[in-house]
Amino acid sequence: MKTFGDDLSFLSRHADVVVLEAKDSDARVAAVPAMQGRVMTSSLDGEDGLSFGWINHELITVHERQAHINTIGGEDRFWLGPEGGQFGLFFKKGDPFNYEHWQAPGPVDWGWWVLSKRKADQAHFYKQFNLTNYSNTNFELSADRIIRLHTKAEISDIFKIAVPKATKIVSFESHNTITNQGDDKWHMGSGLLSIWILGKFNSSASTTVVLPFHPGPEAKLGQIVNDKYFGKIGEDRLKIEEKGVVFFKGDAKYRCKIGLSALRAKNTIGSYDPENKVLTLVNFTLPPEAKMYVNNLWEIQEEPFAGDVVNTYNDGPYQQDGKQIGPFNELESSSPAAALAPGDSMTHVHRTAHFQGPEEELSKITEQTLGLPLSAITSQFNE
Repeated sequence: MKTFGDDLSFLSRHADVVVLEAKDSDARVAAVPAMQGRVMTSSLDGEDGLSFGWINHELITVHERQAHINTIGGEDRFWLGPEGGQFGLFFKKGDPFNYEHWQAPGPVDWGWWVLSKRKADQAHFYKQFNLTNYSNTNFELSADRIIRLHTKAEISDIFKIAVPKATKIVSFESHNTITNQGDDKWHMGSGLLSIWILGKFNSSASTTVVLPFHPGPEAKLGQIVNDKYFGKIGEDRLKIEEKGVVFFKGDAKYRCKIGLSALRAKNTIGSYDPENKVLTLVNFTLPPEAKMYVNNLWEIQEEPFAGDVVNTYNDGPYQQDGKQIGPFNELESSSPAAALAPGDSMTHVHRTAHFQGPEEELSKITEQTLGLPLSAITSQFNE
């Protein structure tokens, strides 16, 4: 893993970088207006700290727009769902649902977002644009992103933890708002949008992702894990404890993805990298009354509003040619489907925190946030 200073120097050679600094620590965040206002990476120890966001140095150096998607990386990027289906944003009307016809929407994949406001510890990005879904519904909308670093007191409040003395932390949030700028209400019959935040993180061979969930019978709550994205996953990579935890191998050596529905998901997920002793937590807004989440599967869907709230993706070689983009793993969260009248808005807050310190202190944090000690995470996929 590179240092934050290494990646900051690289990014600065290719774009203007907004570096945010925490009020009460050496935590840093690097965001780039020319890269859709993404948080590209962060550090808990200034320029000498590890760089936590995965960055595609090769693609950024080329600086040419690619077909299908520009996978430049970043640990907090703004997307919109749904991806596939009759209301999908990544396919044109009548096209088959395959990679050859899949295209990430331009406004969230390429180009500049306006940096409208800036403080030492926060930045506000803005974009207004149009999108058309698979059913030829046109959406006129604007998107606002406020990136802000947290103080130690806020970290304690968000994650309901006592901040350990020997543990260093960087914690930040993206406050994401979409507004219907058109003349028509968005409704279920022609498709709805959702805010979708994805974070790419540097992986080690022993990284384990942890997804707490609400236990209960499938007849009432539905399946625990959705693994329809890239096929079934073996127990060497996916373990489900019926008491309420999913373990997922995040080693970036095998391409696979899972998700949890609104009836199963909790609002804090995480991962642990024992090689670097780094605990990552993601916390997000999860309205208790919300039941409709867009479905991202690449098919005409029977239930287009029964999609996932959280997802995790593990990068790996493509079966077709053996090539790989990463290595990285992703932690993702989505807002409910937005049935917005003209002028109305919806906000989704996605928070990312990295903790590095003694394992006994990190274990106290995992017990309070994920419901289990660190040893229960590190023991899952030991070979």
